[in-house]
Amino acid sequence: MKKILTYILLLCLATAPAFSETRVDRAVMPHEIRAGWGDMLFETLMWHNPNAVINTMPAEWSKTYDEQFRYHQHLFLEYQYRFNYWLGIGGMVDVGEVGWNQVTRNGRGEELSRDPNHYFYNISIMPTIRFTYFRHEYLNLYSGLGIGVCINGGTETNVHGQHTEAGAAVNITALGMSANYKRYFAAVEFGGLYGLRNANTIYMAGSRMFTASVGARF
Repeated sequence: MKKILTYILLLCLATAPAFSETRVDRAVMPHEIRAGWGDMLFETLMWHNPNAVINTMPAEWSKTYDEQFRYHQHLFLEYQYRFNYWLGIGGMVDVGEVGWNQVTRNGRGEELSRDPNHYFYNISIMPTIRFTYFRHEYLNLYSGLGIGVCINGGTETNVHGQHTEAGAAVNITALGMSANYKRYFAAVEFGGLYGLRNANTIYMAGSRMFTASVGARF
């Protein structure tokens, strides 16, 4: 993982001379919109077939397992209005989903039934703020913060029998790097997306630690 991140950083630095954005461009194109992808390392670590199949019980005994998790990654859209060279304010919508098979097995571990249609999703909606602390003709470095709401839903229900509930969401951009070519740009970010309802109901904790996005300014 560290090698991959190192290669991405070196690639951004190596290609930086091919990209540029002038002060005039910033003044006449304050609006910025981008679409991106984010990882699901948190979900992969938390939900990955945690239960070992029991095969030492009588055949009449049965148990249901969650198996074969599928991670659809994060997809997001973000808009920013750049007030000046160091401050931008906007909003973001992020969607992530995880699916799995619910499998019932007998005491010998043999499959009795399988339902592949189980899933949960998180939709995060929040205003965002960005601080650009290093501005160069070819490369910008920035950090950011977003605080909003996380909507969690899917096939499962909570203790009240509800399929959907809402909690708080926080997105932290510890380090962002963007390279520009006229009105277009590409960016990579390192940080985390968090979502929770209370101390016992946590939807995300450090999800979306790495993102890659492309966008345009106008």
